[in-house]
Amino acid sequence: MKANHPTPSKKFGKWRSFFWPIHSFELQKFLPMLGIFFLIAFNYNALRSYKDTIVITASHSGAEAIPFIKVWAVLPSAILLTLLFTRLANRYSREKVFYIMMSLFLSLFFLFTFVLYPLRDTLHPHDLADKLQALLPAGFKGFIAIFRNWTFTLFYVMCELWSTAIMTVLFWGFANEVTTVGEAKRYYGLLATGGNIAGIFAGEAAIYYSNDRFFSWIPYGKTPWDQSILFFTCTVIGSGLLTIALFRWLNKNVLGPTEKASLQPKPVKIKMSMRENFAYLARSKYLICIAVIVLTYNVAINLVEVVWKNQMKDLYPNPGDYNTYMGQVMIVMAIIASVAGLFTTSNLIRRYSWTACAMIPLCIVAITGVGFFSFILCQQWGIAPALAGTTPLFLIVTLGSIQNCLSRAAKYTLFDATKEIAFIPLSNESKLKGKAAIDGVGSRLGKSGGSIIHQGLLLIFATVASSTPYVAAIFCIAIVAWSFAILSLGKQFDRLAADNAKLDIPDTPTKPTLSTGPA
Repeated sequence: MKANHPTPSKKFGKWRSFFWPIHSFELQKFLPMLGIFFLIAFNYNALRSYKDTIVITASHSGAEAIPFIKVWAVLPSAILLTLLFTRLANRYSREKVFYIMMSLFLSLFFLFTFVLYPLRDTLHPHDLADKLQALLPAGFKGFIAIFRNWTFTLFYVMCELWSTAIMTVLFWGFANEVTTVGEAKRYYGLLATGGNIAGIFAGEAAIYYSNDRFFSWIPYGKTPWDQSILFFTCTVIGSGLLTIALFRWLNKNVLGPTEKASLQPKPVKIKMSMRENFAYLARSKYLICIAVIVLTYNVAINLVEVVWKNQMKDLYPNPGDYNTYMGQVMIVMAIIASVAGLFTTSNLIRRYSWTACAMIPLCIVAITGVGFFSFILCQQWGIAPALAGTTPLFLIVTLGSIQNCLSRAAKYTLFDATKEIAFIPLSNESKLKGKAAIDGVGSRLGKSGGSIIHQGLLLIFATVASSTPYVAAIFCIAIVAWSFAILSLGKQFDRLAADNAKLDIPDTPTKPTLSTGPA
């Protein structure tokens, strides 16, 4: 039975407008979306912690391996996954594509947990890797590490692609299809807050699973860390299965015929291919600006993270200790992002221009990044201030943690929300082709771009520490390019949104048609 809800005759009260700008008849649509995003974000944050720990603390590895993994493993995999997505999107509805992609990831996590990780000592070619290390310069240590520990590299790739394929392309693509600009201005801030709260739970789970308890009655692993991998991946798989169930319920019982029609396979004129997607992207100044924003953000954050994680490996060489610290950082970041999302994001998006909101993450990343690099350089030059009871290494890791918490919180609130809102006024063809190209490969190119920079500097200077001054300079260049892209896109967005027939008033949506399930 379909329910046609009347347009509300009055706006929200003061406090409800601030904290919960959702109409009662929208709950059956919004709450499942919030639950789905919460579960996807929980897995994303949990995977972020474990993928770094597994790779950086592995045998003969370190933070030097991350740039090589992102260039030689993650980027090609992202391109292949985007090809797969475009093929599936041309043949099946978005709902079926969601199930297929989720099943693929959950199957790979199951394979890693119960086959690859238990057999890692047999599968890893340590002897051959030792010979290569003896023949090649020291700067190739990271490249050899991704070959030496190839099962860990595969796990890292799966974790990295979860954010691209499941969170960005699938969920946000789905959300953009079933919401208007006005709904998005009210929904997306709250969705981001839900995702940030999921980060708190993921951080707590990482800390809990990283303890030194070993259960001898469980026939898995030889150390507490081995069993931590088991508990963690089983949690991820269970969360993924629950996501599929909730997504199925939403599509079956809630979405109306208009919304479902938007999720069906597109007509031939919108049929996608990788070459067509990028050719379409190259012809659109609007989409190019979005791509530059995504690219430069990922370059900037990747440049900082590799330096920070290299210092953190020196401070916490034990996998359990490293993962525990990552969990603590994740909790702090999630709390900051949750508070910001709850009290500021939705209201800023609704009250200020797109450009003003998009500039806030840029300023946060720029200020914290410059501060982090400045302290490292001062420490290297012997002029860094010393605090009683601390070491320079501890201070650098702490400053890097603060930078990571604030910049990630900015991404999960205003950056993601403004980026997704920028897609909404576009046509279906522009949304589908542009989002597939930008989020499927563009974000990977950004991270890989930062990794290529690190990789080239490592081959020249051999260590992360000695290449830091050059990394800092390139970071500043990325910030400048990011700012120009925001200013250009803001002007185009204002013109396009003003002419878009689908615009509605944020707090008084037009009549939706929702399904209440079978009569």
